[in-house]
Amino acid sequence: MNRLVSAFLIGGVFGLGITVSGMINPAKVLNFFDIAGTWDPSLIFVMGGGLAIAFAGYRLVFRRRKAPVFETAFALPTKRAIDVELVGGAAVFGIGWGIAGFCPGGAIPALGLGYSATPIFVAAVIAGIIVARFARARLAQPAAT
Repeated sequence: MNRLVSAFLIGGVFGLGITVSGMINPAKVLNFFDIAGTWDPSLIFVMGGGLAIAFAGYRLVFRRRKAPVFETAFALPTKRAIDVELVGGAAVFGIGWGIAGFCPGGAIPALGLGYSATPIFVAAVIAGIIVARFARARLAQPAAT
């Protein structure tokens, strides 16, 4: 129960931050990417603030704790290589963000605002996750001879 309450509260704080910062508004995000037109640089401060807090938070938590409160160990990535999956995933994420004005972190809180495009975007993200998992599983199987 404590784990669910913790996840709910953390998600709520994240959603509130995304909402207050304006990152759930696709027009604001698309204006951030429109450097030659109606550029809105305010999201630089949102991203910079998030990076600064994450950097300080990780250093503080890892220095003081051996494991998370509700788990036995931190789930940290072990892969360090810059490979096709990483670059391809980053490219697809960036293209989708630039086209739709949403990233998954901003789209979930935006579901409550009633934008008609938001459920379509979330459904497309879910479909993309399913396709990527299927493709990864198929590529991992040895070829039948």
